[in-house]
Amino acid sequence: MQWPVAGCLRFHTLCAGSYECNQCKSLYSAAVQNLTEFFGPDSPLQALLPGFQPRAGQSWMAESVAETIAAYGQLVVEAGTGTGKTFAYLLPALMSGQKTIISTGTKALQDQLYHRDLPLISKAVGRPVTTALLKGRANYLCLQRLDSIAGQLSSSQSNDLYAVREWRHRTTAGDRAELIEVAEDSTIWPLVTSNADNCLGSQCPLYQQCHVVKARRAAQDADLVVVNHHLLLADLAMKEEGFIEFLPGAEAIILDEAHQIPDLAAQFFGISLGSRELERMTDELRIVTMPLSQPEIQRRLDSAQTAIRVLRSNVPRQEGRHEMSAVMADIREPLDNLAFALRSLHEGVAPLADASIEIDKLHEQLLTAIEKLSHLSSEETWDGLRWLDVKPRSVRLNLTPLDVADTLHGLFNNGHQAWIFTSATLAIGDDFSHFTERMGISSAKSLTFPSPYALDEHGLIWLPPHLPQPSDPSHTGEMLENVVPLLKMTKGGMFCLFTSHRALNAARKWFKTRRKRLGGRPLLVQGDAPRDDLLRRFREHGNAVLLGTGSFWEGVDVRGPALTIVAIDKLPFASPADPLMMARLEFIRRQGGNGFAEHQLPLAALSLKQGAGRLLRDQNDFGVVVLCDPRIRGKSYGSLFLKCLEPMTSTDSVADVKKFLATHEAALSPNDKKRRSG
Repeated sequence: MQWPVAGCLRFHTLCAGSYECNQCKSLYSAAVQNLTEFFGPDSPLQALLPGFQPRAGQSWMAESVAETIAAYGQLVVEAGTGTGKTFAYLLPALMSGQKTIISTGTKALQDQLYHRDLPLISKAVGRPVTTALLKGRANYLCLQRLDSIAGQLSSSQSNDLYAVREWRHRTTAGDRAELIEVAEDSTIWPLVTSNADNCLGSQCPLYQQCHVVKARRAAQDADLVVVNHHLLLADLAMKEEGFIEFLPGAEAIILDEAHQIPDLAAQFFGISLGSRELERMTDELRIVTMPLSQPEIQRRLDSAQTAIRVLRSNVPRQEGRHEMSAVMADIREPLDNLAFALRSLHEGVAPLADASIEIDKLHEQLLTAIEKLSHLSSEETWDGLRWLDVKPRSVRLNLTPLDVADTLHGLFNNGHQAWIFTSATLAIGDDFSHFTERMGISSAKSLTFPSPYALDEHGLIWLPPHLPQPSDPSHTGEMLENVVPLLKMTKGGMFCLFTSHRALNAARKWFKTRRKRLGGRPLLVQGDAPRDDLLRRFREHGNAVLLGTGSFWEGVDVRGPALTIVAIDKLPFASPADPLMMARLEFIRRQGGNGFAEHQLPLAALSLKQGAGRLLRDQNDFGVVVLCDPRIRGKSYGSLFLKCLEPMTSTDSVADVKKFLATHEAALSPNDKKRRSG
């Protein structure tokens, strides 16, 4: 199938994207017909994708994406579980003839899209398309830094370094995801990868062999490039500041898991400076200036590193986010001393900047850090919120804009790109305004494609009665007293999802003294092992109980009878004391709005939709969502949360739950029953 429509729209000025000329009408009609046939009963996906079934929503979404790409428009699509949204945007992107960027929520989804989904759809289409995978610089092995490693290493670092050096001669892409023998959080990775600050660029002696350079060249030449949101937003932020973008210019940009973008954008278009990057910078300066025998530089480095430690020791002991104005009395002097020490170090390094490219680069980094610190510590009025992110051995200073809609509007409405935003959770009912207003795309076309699964038949919401309020210290224990008996009604597994680590730890302690209540089922707890390992074990057991928080609310896919109950402890309202939330609420207040109704409430409803969405991942899945927050029945806004989970119905009766599970358990296929008993 050929796709000449976009070319016609680009050069046939009389048409101007309205399909009013006969040429465009006929070409577009033929293209839509081909899309409908591709996702129909005779789809080539039948032979390549086990269990493929035609879904009207998938072909309709593909048609809408195709039209948007051809017209350089904007489209927002909520596609429920099972719609097949990935193929629904991949096919028109591949067939459009346009340079396309696809951005995903995580690097794991990025790899899945590139290594699994794209090859499959390309094979089905039978049309050669050049594709590329592009990640942030820190994901690629830096040969120059690998060769420059010096100093003492721990035994684990030495082992990991040996593995990296062996892999160096096997890899062609240099993507660290290939080297599964070295843990993702190994401390060797920062030593053998680069970032924007320490990369030597074209002055690097190994520039021609650089994996980052090769990846970007491949992206420039490709028809379709797969990136992640962090890389895309970093590029957009650079363009906003007047830099040359490092992502290839594209005519169509598709953002999957687009619900993550507003909060991510607020961070990327703000200012941030962390103690770890300052420590790394001063450590590297000490190494590169040591051979020059400059005792004064070493003294100034000592002063800077002492100032960093003093700042860390004066921030709040409690981990988490803190508004800076609340702690400024304690950190004002340490901030001023740090600024003075960095300026002094910058002045001392200036005469040595020409001695080597490494010193020159670090000299530039120092100036950037000084400028950031000036903005972050200034108490002058700025349309943003200053806050600290405190961790056990580090602190990060942040300045977050109150609103990024105007900035994003300017980037998205450039007139020469198509933008498609899609996710399973973008709308409250049919209302997309919470998302589109934050994104600055209020005029974008919006569509909803509900899940094709029989959610009303296969899913049930149980609202346990007489539970204490979420603020009651007994809430977690009472929740589990209600939820655990459900295990006797099903042979499948259970997710218990919590809105805080405090509740998660309380649940862990509860089960520690009540292991017999599990009836011999395995108990898996977030934090005891990597998430992917916990999910693998959960699937293999087929009847486990998993306790999780944030990272298990989205992007988790357990299909089949291994998961039949998802219990959620509280409505997922973000804390109003969280600095990111405070920034948004302050903006709404200044506009004369109601922060709770306009932001906190819809955000919590969409988060609940994400959490409940872990349950029914396949057309034959069934199960119960247990909502353990009495506010659903006791508050006027409770009905909004139930509306988000339609068409599933709700009940207060445990007898209804027992009957529902018994009916579906009895209907399980012999293979499913055998797999469970095994």
